[in-house]
Amino acid sequence: MVVCCLNFLLTNKPIVVKYYAVAFFIWGCLNLSIQAWAQQMPSAIKQYQQVQTKLARGWNTWNTGSVLSQVHLPEGLAIDLLLKDTQTGEYLKTALAGSPGVKLSLAKHSNTGDYTCLVLEWHKIRLKIQSATTGDDLVMQIEPLGPNSNGALIIEPHMLWGKGGVLLRKENLYLKEEEPSTAYAFIRSRRTGIYTTGITTPDSYQQQAAASLGKRADSPVTISTGVARTKEEINTILQRAEQRLQVEHDRYGADSAIYEAMQTVLNWNLVYDPSNNRVISPVSRYWSVSRGGYVLFCWDNYFAAWMLSEVDKAQAYANVVETTAIIDEAGFVPNHNGANDISYDRSQPPIGSMVVKRLYEKFHDKWLVELLFDRLLKWNRWWPKHRQNGTYLSWGSSPFAGMDSSIYKESPMQRAMWESGLDNSPMYDHVPFDSIKKHTMELADVGLLSLYIADCRALASLARTIGRQKEMHELTQRAQQYNKALETLWSEKDGIYLNKRTDNNTFSHRLSPTNFYPLLTGLTDKARAERMIKEHLMNTTEFWGDYIIPSIAKSDNAYKDNNYWRGRIWAPMNFLVYLGLCNYHVKNVRKEFISKSERLLLQSWIQERHIFENYNAQTGVGGDVTNSDPFYHWGALLGFMAIIEKDTKTIN
Repeated sequence: MVVCCLNFLLTNKPIVVKYYAVAFFIWGCLNLSIQAWAQQMPSAIKQYQQVQTKLARGWNTWNTGSVLSQVHLPEGLAIDLLLKDTQTGEYLKTALAGSPGVKLSLAKHSNTGDYTCLVLEWHKIRLKIQSATTGDDLVMQIEPLGPNSNGALIIEPHMLWGKGGVLLRKENLYLKEEEPSTAYAFIRSRRTGIYTTGITTPDSYQQQAAASLGKRADSPVTISTGVARTKEEINTILQRAEQRLQVEHDRYGADSAIYEAMQTVLNWNLVYDPSNNRVISPVSRYWSVSRGGYVLFCWDNYFAAWMLSEVDKAQAYANVVETTAIIDEAGFVPNHNGANDISYDRSQPPIGSMVVKRLYEKFHDKWLVELLFDRLLKWNRWWPKHRQNGTYLSWGSSPFAGMDSSIYKESPMQRAMWESGLDNSPMYDHVPFDSIKKHTMELADVGLLSLYIADCRALASLARTIGRQKEMHELTQRAQQYNKALETLWSEKDGIYLNKRTDNNTFSHRLSPTNFYPLLTGLTDKARAERMIKEHLMNTTEFWGDYIIPSIAKSDNAYKDNNYWRGRIWAPMNFLVYLGLCNYHVKNVRKEFISKSERLLLQSWIQERHIFENYNAQTGVGGDVTNSDPFYHWGALLGFMAIIEKDTKTIN
């Protein structure tokens, strides 16, 4: 990634100036937010700084641009693996899940990076690549899984992110295969050697990158830092690291495969953001690279923080804090907060307070609530101010001074759909948009109202936790106010809450999982909840089936489109509906709901080691379309339900 970026910079100077100006602006705003926090609550921010310091240490796959890169923090020393097709002369310099022409099986990844395993196939070259740490050292083993007669492996140490340090090339590089060979010495605060075995001859790639080592990819190669180690010693370190990880998985019993899938997708997407000196977990590396280095999507990353609470507490805190931090600048959590742009016109579904409440209930760290409460309250107050539509709330897009037409070229209605998180949902087909006064859709949205009420109630609970009685009453009152509005969207005839056009006061009968979100509030009475579940959720002509639940009812003409939010299954929808079911005594329904969701996740995980952004509602396949990222972390929500179901503290 670094090499590609350097080439890009050298050939695109005008664009680079703009990129760095935007990146520097974002960096400055984020750091100003942290400084403001430090002045207001030094104890809480100190706690959080310790979290980031703990995370940003040691060897891990920190480099967003390639899963074939191991980096040591804080030094920034990277060891990259590259491949060469000796027949065509082509090079594979970076690899990501979803990269064209690359088949990746990202098999395992521990929380701290002390064990990783992947299988890579490119141009008929197949390799198994394992890494492990021992103390502060890294070992790697690269094994051919075929003849690989046309392949060459290149090992390229280099420095990343301007961290400093000196990388020295040794002269006596190429020793006999069974002997360790000192390849490099890295010097900064300490001296570290990088050693290889299996390297016998130079590769022509060295003409392009003088610091590289190369060999044919048809026999094993090992890498070791710190001290020279034999192949047998490295193999022992790898086996023990893998066994420790397996013991961790086995603690989950029947749910071990679910936990493994969730842990693996979250940890492969854990990266270091050098521009802001922080560890974060973007939705996927592919999305991050396309956005200039990183991107934090609003509700996506809150969901990640919730899942990470089961995997790694420090990672959970890092993601919830970094996602919330932008509120100081924008007044809300933007739809996306990327390395080179922020969506200042729109937010996304407000689930942040719900997630922070769950983190507090699990870990009881009051400092986290104190750190985030005022920001979350600011976001909560933003919705009535900017998205009020009569007595309702509606998705929208607010114009602002300095709006860049190149970033905001799509229509306000499309941007409002992005705010909903349901980018092309049929629910919004032919709905008008008020671009003069309200800057919202002309639609009272059941999903938004329900999520907002749940946000008010969760934030009121957090206010009680830290003794903010005035704000607790404010939030409780606001929840009641919007619940009254939500109740006017109940259709007794249809047995479900319906969206309503605010321009002509008519109900919309297009049903999606968001029509079940009133269950999230816990305020819907039992009789109504039972009707919604029996008449609609478990109705095989609408939502129920072998694979659940489609993003639009099967009876809707748009279901057959099988295009993004037009008929495909999305894990966050399943998860939010499940949370709603937890408020009611429908244990058997929950059990079947969890089982079907789990089966959908494991089908592609076990067969392909993929966790998709969305899935085909008829076949359960994720890779049948091009707009379903194959390693998107919120797909693991399909299995997370089974894990939290066993934690009685999370079930109302």
